[in-house]
Amino acid sequence: MQHPTATVRELIREQYSALTQSERKFANALLENYPAAGLASITIVAEQSGVSTPTIARMVQKLGFKGYPQFHQALLKELQAKVSGPTERRANWASEAPESHLLNRFAKAVTRNIETTFSNIDSEGFDAAAKLLADSSHPLYVVGGRITRSLADYAFTHFQAVRPGVTHLTSSSATWPHYLLDMEKGDTLLIFDVRRYETNLQRLAELAAERGINVVLITDQWSSPIAEVATHSFNCWVEIPSAWDSNVSTMMLLEALIAAAQEQRWPETRERYERLDELFNLTRLFRKG
Repeated sequence: MQHPTATVRELIREQYSALTQSERKFANALLENYPAAGLASITIVAEQSGVSTPTIARMVQKLGFKGYPQFHQALLKELQAKVSGPTERRANWASEAPESHLLNRFAKAVTRNIETTFSNIDSEGFDAAAKLLADSSHPLYVVGGRITRSLADYAFTHFQAVRPGVTHLTSSSATWPHYLLDMEKGDTLLIFDVRRYETNLQRLAELAAERGINVVLITDQWSSPIAEVATHSFNCWVEIPSAWDSNVSTMMLLEALIAAAQEQRWPETRERYERLDELFNLTRLFRKG
């Protein structure tokens, strides 16, 4: 039986080792063109994937679905969730809202989001991404979208203290080619993109990846299209009883990456912190006593 909050993509990844060769062929075809490759009838999907219909039927059952219709509906629901705006989101949770206080519902939703997010993070991928973010031999670029711009600003402030060579891209996508001009193979681009995914961020990531830039993506549970070109991609669960999505799990993952990068560079980072405090004292930015 599939996990109620898991996407089809996640279920495939969880069960991949148990799939037969032909089932993996369909799974790979679906992941390469997700979720569009699974939205037609089972006959058409089988033909396009080069497998038999019984193969697909067996695979969807291994994923925990009763049959292809339920599998198909799950993909449609994911697609609808990807493109829904604030009004539709509020309507979805309001129609099912329990009578408990909003604070309790928020606490339950946020706690579940955090648990699900961290349980689905691959530790090796996390460590590899942290290593890229900490590597001062290559510049680090940071960018976010309309909603995630504040996360990018938070990331920039902390990584700038952790290591040298950090650049925060401006909010105007018209200036991004100027940053691309200076990016070189081996550099890293930390990018935030959540539903409804932004085409300008996707194009930036594609152009960066084409130039050999390591793209580290932080996205939501439905996954930005940028994941197709990202070196490392992290999914954060974001749904709460609101017209807007939550950034709590996203922020926790970001803080974990900052902490990991800090540890990889210690004691160099400690020296930077000490020098930074000296500069703060000279500027008298903070009150003492």
